[in-house]
Amino acid sequence: MLALILTLPGICNIFGVMETPALEIQLQTLPQSPGVYQYYDKNGRILYVGKAKNLKKRVTSYFNKTHDNHRTSVMVKRIHDIKHIVVASETDALLLENNLIKKYQPRFNVMLKDDKTYPWICIKNERFPRVFPTRRLIKDGSEYYGPFTNFKTVNTLLDLIKGLYQLRTCNYDLSSEKIKNGKYKVCLEYHLGNCKGPCEAFQEEKEYNENIEAIRQIVKGNFKDSLQQFRHQMKAHSEIMEFEDAQRIKEKIDVLENYQSKSTVVNPNINNVDVFSIVSDEGYGYVNFLQISHGAIIRSHTIEMKKKLDESDKELLELGIVEIRQRFHSNSKEVYVPFKVDVGEDVVIHIPKLGDKKKIIDFSIRNARYYRQEQFKQMKIVDPDRHVNRIMAQMKEDLRLSEEPRHIECFDNSNIQGTNPVAACVVFKNGKPSKKDYRKFNIKTVEGPDDFASMEEVVFRRYKRLLEEEEPLPQLIIVDGGKGQLSSGVKALEALGLRGKIAIIGIAKRLEELYYPGDSIPLYLDKKSETLKIIQQLRNEAHRFGITFHRNKRSKTALNTELEAITGIGDKTVVELLTHFRSLKRIKEASLEDLSNLVGQAKAKIIYNNYHRE
Repeated sequence: MLALILTLPGICNIFGVMETPALEIQLQTLPQSPGVYQYYDKNGRILYVGKAKNLKKRVTSYFNKTHDNHRTSVMVKRIHDIKHIVVASETDALLLENNLIKKYQPRFNVMLKDDKTYPWICIKNERFPRVFPTRRLIKDGSEYYGPFTNFKTVNTLLDLIKGLYQLRTCNYDLSSEKIKNGKYKVCLEYHLGNCKGPCEAFQEEKEYNENIEAIRQIVKGNFKDSLQQFRHQMKAHSEIMEFEDAQRIKEKIDVLENYQSKSTVVNPNINNVDVFSIVSDEGYGYVNFLQISHGAIIRSHTIEMKKKLDESDKELLELGIVEIRQRFHSNSKEVYVPFKVDVGEDVVIHIPKLGDKKKIIDFSIRNARYYRQEQFKQMKIVDPDRHVNRIMAQMKEDLRLSEEPRHIECFDNSNIQGTNPVAACVVFKNGKPSKKDYRKFNIKTVEGPDDFASMEEVVFRRYKRLLEEEEPLPQLIIVDGGKGQLSSGVKALEALGLRGKIAIIGIAKRLEELYYPGDSIPLYLDKKSETLKIIQQLRNEAHRFGITFHRNKRSKTALNTELEAITGIGDKTVVELLTHFRSLKRIKEASLEDLSNLVGQAKAKIIYNNYHRE
């Protein structure tokens, strides 16, 4: 690799981010070649490492435009020194960038997580080789297959191998001289049928090595040769009427076919292929990797990548592909991805659209999503603040807000043909209900079933009071309804001088479309998005709270009306009766004596006679 390192002692640009004129000249003399650039602050700490197809074009782009992303703006202001390394190709730049990020872990770079040691299957370099799992790679000529993502996969493969082939587990030096001299005796594993006793020359080295070669193919995902070999052996035993031995071979075939059927998920003709996909949110990207051999997934792994500068999915996937292929020592020449990426000229990139290849991409995406969901579940328990921050950032982006909606209020009207009209306001803070802040309203100025006017009244009353009491206002208001209810809410905010200071949207029930003031075209969110789920939860909670209030009011009104209809019974007596007996049923069932003790003999007779007429 040809590399040239150049240090630029500071930077200046037309926007005044830096002030050293000499650096402007240095920027103009940057090579138009592939390479890697590194940004340093005035204390010599590395800020960022990036790759470029054209170093001059890429580096100068940071200094000749304003950046929408806040973190990028902050980083550019801190840049004091620049180093760059010219390399021979884009592939070299990609690999070098990955290595430098892992080495220096710059503050503004994507953070690659999960740097643990992975297990391998070792075929030991010795006579009558042992096969065992390990995390240590020793350069003694032994063969190592992997790494695997976890020991569960390793143990499954080793259990399969143990069921098919009898291999030794002892660590004796089985040299021909020591075996010939009778130094060793067979152990319990031999008597259990798990080993054929090579330590006493009960098994020839040629037969043992044939088994080892078959094991090599199995750990690579190729079961064809082993199945063919076992079928020949079964047939041979059957022809000479060794049916017990033939049955034993058949059981091994069944084990191998059962394992193969579970691991084969695509066309068996798809061989030696790496599959990559990505799902991401506001703060993190999740890159899934599947390794396919002879139609079987022999490895699956997902890495989490923390965004620092609002990196695109393309950038994250490219970095993830290089990192994972290095980590798992993959040399596959074919890679399947969901969209075009640049990972070097030595790799053939396919973007499947149909058939089995597309199915495996979809399968990879499902794995990435599942991993993301599992991370969220753990996040809620281990780091709830990070979970809340992510949700709020996602809602800000999805709903096109100017700030995160940490405080949201939702309104809903409730009435039956205009009777007992009420409204409810529910409050969510940091994505969770704040029930102590819930409010309910009796509609005072509207007659008849007029949802629009009712919405305008309650929104006006709610925020007029908050302003008078100098209470904090929400970042987002949601009204349950379409454009009509939204317009009413906007009128109330205009009357209070709050239009444009608080974001307000409406949600219509039929298709869950979101309406914005002054925009006739609704916004449709993904039905599975967390933002829509929180909005639905708000709407449903407002509806529940409003309906409960309306039902209670209606019941109380009906109750009071029946008692007040009795001639000679006033409001004060009704309150006394309901406070003591708690329900109309108990009042009806009360004895004359009980009623007399509470409201006096005269009123008691009136009430008693009203409910006990012949």
